[in-house]
Amino acid sequence: MAHIPRTLIADDQPDVIAALRLLLKSAGYQTESADSPSAILEAIKKREFDVVLMDLNYARDTTSGQEGLDLISRIHAEDKTLPIVAMTAWGTVDLAVEAMHRGVRDFVQKPWENSRLLKVLRTQVEEGRSRRRQRQKASQRRELNHTLQLELKEAREIQRRLMPAKSNRFGQFEIASSWRAARTIGGDYLAAFDLPDERAVLCVADVSGKGLPAALLMSHMHAALKTVAAQHAEPRDVCARLNQLMYGNLPLNRFISSFCGVLDLPRGVLQFTNAGHNPPLLVRSNGETTRLTIGGRVLGAFADSTYAYQEIQLRSGDRVALFTDGLTEIRNATGEEFGEARLRQLLIEERRRSATELQSIVMDAAIKFSGGEFEDDVALMIVAVN
Repeated sequence: MAHIPRTLIADDQPDVIAALRLLLKSAGYQTESADSPSAILEAIKKREFDVVLMDLNYARDTTSGQEGLDLISRIHAEDKTLPIVAMTAWGTVDLAVEAMHRGVRDFVQKPWENSRLLKVLRTQVEEGRSRRRQRQKASQRRELNHTLQLELKEAREIQRRLMPAKSNRFGQFEIASSWRAARTIGGDYLAAFDLPDERAVLCVADVSGKGLPAALLMSHMHAALKTVAAQHAEPRDVCARLNQLMYGNLPLNRFISSFCGVLDLPRGVLQFTNAGHNPPLLVRSNGETTRLTIGGRVLGAFADSTYAYQEIQLRSGDRVALFTDGLTEIRNATGEEFGEARLRQLLIEERRRSATELQSIVMDAAIKFSGGEFEDDVALMIVAVN
């Protein structure tokens, strides 16, 4: 059933109200009336109207319309979308213009022409309903956006808790981590945790894509790594098992690049496998650098992937930087990339710093280079051998 328009007739003359109610009732309108500004405002507060048809003069012997002009603002303070059609027997062009400036949608002089008045009211009812629908949709969008923001904030907090602490220490190894998502949440991943047999796992990974889908895959990677690392001693076996798990669970065209390392704490040895990830940089105490590339293909793309591994003796003063491509692919205002060469040079120059200091220096340099604008997720882990 079509909604019957509800009209508030605001006038201080009983005969005018009676005539208007009779006209509008015959045209299918519901009507209510009010004969003073206070009564008008009270009616609007109590129920919703489709249109207000109001006189601009309420005080006896007053023709300025000021009382009605002031009332327009008060009505719109209650409901900005409510259409107002003004009526006055003493209307002038200036008064009409001022009423329009205050928010009146149309203007009719007394005595009115029935057909024109009804046409004006129909138009204003339709436009008013349209504005209210738009307002309702906008309100729903704001509410939905607010809910999404709260959910994303919660998701970010959950993701942050999955990341390692900003600083860790395993025996002679000091580890500092930093993570920054391009959006609220992202697909970059870092892990640093110890195992019962005097070993510690180091991992950096990058899920293809951004946002919530990538973050969900990253959380799956985290859960799988924790379980698999406890069951397999060597990084190549860890990556092989992770690949099997990811291959059966990743959507089409999704994959994960990852570097998985295991520190043998008593021997000071790093065993690692690189599954298609940006090679971490090993900087020796004398400034020599090595890219840690040995491994295999990205995780989750091929069912039959196998992985080689390498073992490196770490010595006091060495530094290892694990990172995602979001760091080296940061661009400045001219489009130039930060690049691996710039990162390597910075690591060499600052290699005597602690892990925490070096991590801060690198991230500060990246932020300064890009002007603080990160187009991709960035993850960085520095391992310092004391």
